[in-house]
Amino acid sequence: MLSILGQQPTRQCDGVSRRQFLRIGGLALGGLSLPQILQAEATSLSPRGHKLPHKAIIMIYLSGGPSHQDMYDLKMDAPLEIRGTFKPIHTNVPGIDICEHMPKLAGMMDRFAIIRSLYGGVDQHCSDLCLSGYPIGPKGRQDGHPSLGAALSRLHGPVDPAVPPFVGLTIKTGHEPYCNPGLPGFLGLPHAPFQPDGEGLANMRLNGVSLDQLRDRRALLTGFDAFRRQADATLPYSGVDALTQKAFDVLTSSRLVEALDLEREDAETRDRYGRGDSSPAFGEDAGPHWMDQFLMARRLVEAGVRCVTLSFGSWDRHGQNFERLPVQLAKFDQGVTALVDDLYRRGLEQDVSVIAWGEFGRTPRINPGGGRDHWPQASCALLAGGGMRVGQVIGSTNRLGEVPQDRPVHYQDVFATLYNRLGLDCETATIPDHNGRPQFLLDHREPIRELL
Repeated sequence: MLSILGQQPTRQCDGVSRRQFLRIGGLALGGLSLPQILQAEATSLSPRGHKLPHKAIIMIYLSGGPSHQDMYDLKMDAPLEIRGTFKPIHTNVPGIDICEHMPKLAGMMDRFAIIRSLYGGVDQHCSDLCLSGYPIGPKGRQDGHPSLGAALSRLHGPVDPAVPPFVGLTIKTGHEPYCNPGLPGFLGLPHAPFQPDGEGLANMRLNGVSLDQLRDRRALLTGFDAFRRQADATLPYSGVDALTQKAFDVLTSSRLVEALDLEREDAETRDRYGRGDSSPAFGEDAGPHWMDQFLMARRLVEAGVRCVTLSFGSWDRHGQNFERLPVQLAKFDQGVTALVDDLYRRGLEQDVSVIAWGEFGRTPRINPGGGRDHWPQASCALLAGGGMRVGQVIGSTNRLGEVPQDRPVHYQDVFATLYNRLGLDCETATIPDHNGRPQFLLDHREPIRELL
């Protein structure tokens, strides 16, 4: 635990001087658990038509496995026990229909691309596949591979020394594999995601510094400078490791402002995204209906973050599928369309990629409990931004939605496309493993040609 020293020193039994302090959380999941992230000044926001100095990605994990045939691939010619009760609606792209419970997406279909023929999933309830391209395997989580965010951190590094390149907004869940924000794999702790989670926020205590001082940049920096001089002369800080030094750099940066204080956004923007909280959706052990995180993600990429991950909703609908999905689809519809619309408003649609998907699809046949069970044979994905060719559907499944029929697309094909949009060629880019041997980012390394 790193402490910024303040006034009124006291002497403890170990002889080390302790003072009032601003605590920086320790390391969590291999990443710095600083309570509030890196904040971006208003001048860092990109006006319409101004490109970011970096490429970025927002990865939305739909925890539990979304139902492809109840979202983007409705089978109206199938028997009732297959097609369910939802109806399709037309979108603003002729020939593309989607679920009636996503009207905002239907009105913006020209800014999205849908993959209906996704395959390569396994029957595992975890985010590993959706964040790395690899499920849990013989080598453990993500089969020992780094997530996309970790690989991006290793290959491209930070945009700004005070801004971590990889941030995970995923909340803690009882089922641990749901809340993987993207593990670093063999790249190790320096490339783990920075997590400004609730525990990290609780670890921050501000003593001896008033709000007026915080607002006074000069006074704040003067205090930090004094702290640095004091810390440099204090033995306990002489051996701080590289990760803790990064925490120092973030905290004492001139960019330390409240970028994640969403109250800084105007009410109209907040209302477009919708509100929410960290409570798991429907009280189940999965992601929240926290639309604010879509806005947080946009603010973070503008601040210099290269990859932001988050989880949304509870999609493991073994029961109550047609009662709960309308609620959930409406919230997802609002959050994801507000995000993509905002990217276009701010001129970021060429620089920021968005992906939303889950670990597998759901069974074509509705079970006796009114739900759909696990179905790794076919799934779906929603993409936007990144300069991709949008306003299209890629692939199809057969009449009952059982398996890909036209243009099968593997999960790793999607990753190859995303890496391409981030400026990385999966045919040539490698990262060293524990033994220093170069490893390719993926096994399937060909991007989806229709999106480029």
